[in-house]
Amino acid sequence: MKASTNHPQYLQATIVCACGAIYETRSTKGSFNIDICSACHPFFTGKQNLVDTAGRIERFNRKYKRDNKPS
Repeated sequence: MKASTNHPQYLQATIVCACGAIYETRSTKGSFNIDICSACHPFFTGKQNLVDTAGRIERFNRKYKRDNKPS
């Protein structure tokens, strides 16, 4: 039986993160670099920054010149 050419090559791949973490896997794309991974992403490391939502709302209101007082 002849091998089908409809499927892409599934190659060994090395994924390298900007933080220095290296992952060995397989991919149709081959090896590549990434900016963030589970070793350095704030969600997985527990080092999340608290978002100043009040400041963001104030900036939005200033930008669109809205008054935040109740009617």
